[in-house]
Amino acid sequence: MSTDGNREPSLGGTAAVGGSTVNGSSAVGEENPTVAGSTILAITACPTGIAHTYMAAEKLEAATKEAGATVKVETHGSIGVDNAFSHEDIASADAVIIAADIAIDKERFVNKRLVTTGVDAAISHPDDLLRRALIAPRWGQSHGKGNQEVDGGHGAGAGGGASGGLSPDTDGASMGGSASGSMSGESLNPAKVIYRALMAGVSRMIPFVVTGGLLIAVALSVGGHPTPEGMQIPKDSFWYDINQLGTLAFSLMVPVLSAYIAEGIADRSALAPGFITGMVAVTGSLYGSEAGTGFIGGIVTGILSGYVALAIRKIPINKYVAPIWPIIVIPIVTTLIVGLLVIYVIGAPIASLFDALTHWLASMNGTSSVVLGAVLGAMIAFDMGGPFNKTAFLFGGGLIAAGNAAPMGMNAAAIAVPPLAMGVITFIRRQWFTKPEKDAGIAALIMGCFGITEGAIPFAAARPLHVIPANVIGGAVAGALAGLWGVKDNVMHGGPIVAMLGAIDGVVWFFIAVLAGIATTVTVMMGLTHISMSRSEHSTKTTPTTHDAGAVSTAQPAGTVSTAQPAEETSARHLIDESLVVLDDNAPSGDCEDIIRGLVERAVSVGRITDGDAVIQAALTREKQTTTAVGNEVAIPHARVAGVATPTVLFARIPGDGVDWRSPDSKPVRFVFLIAVPEGANKKHMKILAQLARALMKDNFRTRLREATTRAGIVDAVREAVGSL
Repeated sequence: MSTDGNREPSLGGTAAVGGSTVNGSSAVGEENPTVAGSTILAITACPTGIAHTYMAAEKLEAATKEAGATVKVETHGSIGVDNAFSHEDIASADAVIIAADIAIDKERFVNKRLVTTGVDAAISHPDDLLRRALIAPRWGQSHGKGNQEVDGGHGAGAGGGASGGLSPDTDGASMGGSASGSMSGESLNPAKVIYRALMAGVSRMIPFVVTGGLLIAVALSVGGHPTPEGMQIPKDSFWYDINQLGTLAFSLMVPVLSAYIAEGIADRSALAPGFITGMVAVTGSLYGSEAGTGFIGGIVTGILSGYVALAIRKIPINKYVAPIWPIIVIPIVTTLIVGLLVIYVIGAPIASLFDALTHWLASMNGTSSVVLGAVLGAMIAFDMGGPFNKTAFLFGGGLIAAGNAAPMGMNAAAIAVPPLAMGVITFIRRQWFTKPEKDAGIAALIMGCFGITEGAIPFAAARPLHVIPANVIGGAVAGALAGLWGVKDNVMHGGPIVAMLGAIDGVVWFFIAVLAGIATTVTVMMGLTHISMSRSEHSTKTTPTTHDAGAVSTAQPAGTVSTAQPAEETSARHLIDESLVVLDDNAPSGDCEDIIRGLVERAVSVGRITDGDAVIQAALTREKQTTTAVGNEVAIPHARVAGVATPTVLFARIPGDGVDWRSPDSKPVRFVFLIAVPEGANKKHMKILAQLARALMKDNFRTRLREATTRAGIVDAVREAVGSL
């Protein structure tokens, strides 16, 4: 028995580690273990949680049964977490496998042998994965790497993260773990790490933006009134306190973004530095700026804090120092390095830049109102409450007292454009956005009406190359048109609220300018997104890509709630029938994209799908993330979007030699199951689909698919395999 209560695995045989064979002793001082007799825990999870999660579980269970071992698999799917581990399960386990393409919290596995990988590795190489787990370092121990990243032929998964020389603290909780799961900052491509960390930061920032923005909007609408100094709420009013609460929530927005970007790169030891340096970024008085650096500065401080903490974590240390390293040394040193860097190196040039911008804008006053409006509108929309925005805003506001309210009118029109445009596009292209983003889109519409530009920040942070250029162009159009038509704003505030309260001269032209800016922003963003998706599609067709375990396309379609889903449909018979099956010569021909299109068109023709283009786009975007071929001649393309009337399974048996689908076992695909579900699919349906995914990993089920002579035979095979639940 080991000192931490873990049973040591039985010995014998050989195991490959990192491409080399271990003989005599493992990487942690033990001889070569065999899987037989061991107890293993596994977590499987894929981004959509529809198919691969359950296939990986099935393959791991089959592999451990064949090897004479015991496994318990916890699945993190669209129906939630199933088969969750108890404290007793974890205490008695010899090793833990995390096969996931999303971030997984590892704190409960301190001192357990832990290996992390993408979900495809568990499907393709379960036997090898089991052996690797039994000789992996114990996660959280100071003398090891913390955990072992396994490239199962396609790259490591997002759920993994190297704790890199951290040790558990005195109460047994590892300081190396992340509340959200590591992003594998030590072992993955830096661009992928930064992108995933950015997504983690954005997701945690959204509630602060929404809460703060809506509280301010309510306070202004009920308790505010326009004055030359802006929308004012009496200090002795109840609504003043509501406004202050909203302002406090807003003040945490950038620090939270910075903190969770940092944590996503370097785990919990980088959380405090990210938060503190994010506060530095927005506290312009520390480096002579009135506006700070805004959300862009928060992204910069988050990335810097993450990588500085990661570098410090890699420094070899004495075992007696290890316990204080992640909770004292890394946070303090990282905070000092990045914080002082912002104050003395990054901050001062920013302050000088915006002083120069203010003088430049003053020199433009008196030139063409269209040019000035375009410049002010572009600055307002660029960083949405950041230094460019505030420079333009303060310039316009300062001229009101001098009797020139036209520049503030240009600002007032541009201020509303970014949040209103983002709200609009989440409605007309819902499949491009996650549910939290769609919820944030509703809040952005409200904030835009009240002149709160920050409502667009979550979208700009998540998709900067699409959103920021679109916002800038749309804001410039709105500002230029307001200048052309002589719109004036007599208070230091913007958005439709000031027009409704009578502070705008030229109200009709103001609203036309705002609508033109919104239309321009939406059009440009849609164009940029389509260009990005087309390039990605072309790259996918011409150059086979390796598996990017957790990368999410910047235009990734996400599910939406379907309003057409019949609630009473709760059995397998409603998922598939003979009209959804095509065999051999009747199957769609061509490449994988042609087959997906053909199956979706069939579902449209029988009324199962109402928006075929949305489903096709979602399925193809999923293919760009990683192939949905899973080996054994099977592919399971899937989509989770609006436009699906009811959860649907389509089947095609491809004749001849099948079709190239970039399968992990290099075999052509002959059996294609296309799964289409709305996000509102009930839990019963999702359980049935999980059963189907597991069934596809079984030889006897695939044999039935191969030998069936009629469409009814396929339907019967599927219904029997998944049962009626």
